[in-house]
Amino acid sequence: MVLAEEGQEVQPSTSMADSLPGMTQSQFDRWVELLERRTGMVLPRERRSFLVTSLALRMRQIGYRDVDAYYEFVTSGLAGNIEWTALVDRLTVHETRFFRDPRALRLLRETVLPAVVARPGWDGQLNIWSVGCSTGEEAYTLAMVADRYFNDTGFVARFGVTGTDISLQSLSTAKAGTYSRRRATDIPEEYALRYCEPADPEHFLVSRKLRRRVCFAQINVLDVGGLAGRAADVVYCQNLLIYFDRTRRQAIVDSLVKHLRPGGVMILGAGEVLRWTHPHMTRLANQDDVLAFRRSDEPARRAVAP
Repeated sequence: MVLAEEGQEVQPSTSMADSLPGMTQSQFDRWVELLERRTGMVLPRERRSFLVTSLALRMRQIGYRDVDAYYEFVTSGLAGNIEWTALVDRLTVHETRFFRDPRALRLLRETVLPAVVARPGWDGQLNIWSVGCSTGEEAYTLAMVADRYFNDTGFVARFGVTGTDISLQSLSTAKAGTYSRRRATDIPEEYALRYCEPADPEHFLVSRKLRRRVCFAQINVLDVGGLAGRAADVVYCQNLLIYFDRTRRQAIVDSLVKHLRPGGVMILGAGEVLRWTHPHMTRLANQDDVLAFRRSDEPARRAVAP
């Protein structure tokens, strides 16, 4: 999930714009602070027109005319919490695609998965976490790569992929597993033939066998530090951290480390964190084009050979 880009705004009609009086600087700052506090994402001042437009459209839908009254509504009570979820879906755009980063997926297939099965005492289980999974394409891609690897190598494994996102609307799409046929052009043919089924003339469906490997849950990435358990062999988090400031990015990555098993690998988007270090994480060597780190319960000392 990312903040909607300026070009993706829905321009209001005159009646929509008139339904929201001019927002003062203090009101704008109040909404920006709420968005950052609850989601961690920063809305710059040059995006003021986007915020005004989005609020006006949503307020008109549910019958509010006063922006301060609407603010009080979304910040109080159960109904306000539900409305906040709907507003976040309007303020964000869920932009992703299948097989988005071939280099990272090649690392997963050729380096990470072989290391998992070669681990002493491996119990035959593999858990992958897709953080900020949006509408599910990334999570299903990871499941396709893992399933293909185990089928090709003959290893017997019980594996699953968990996709998490803050947007319930995006997660609903992900759970359905149905996508426009245009999306299939991003899927390599050998994967499409194995894991995609026709749904109707305009859509395809991720195969039931693969969907059974993938589950989805609503989680705010700011809250991952408080989640129980540390069960992931792979944490895959790309194109999410760039929408947070540097301090919050590092705090999020530190929290994600807690959910990696020893020997597990965290794969991030290239350039999303700079000069990040952790006492139990070592960057994989010979991977200049992919940002990936392996966890050890021993303090990190040097780069890890692939």
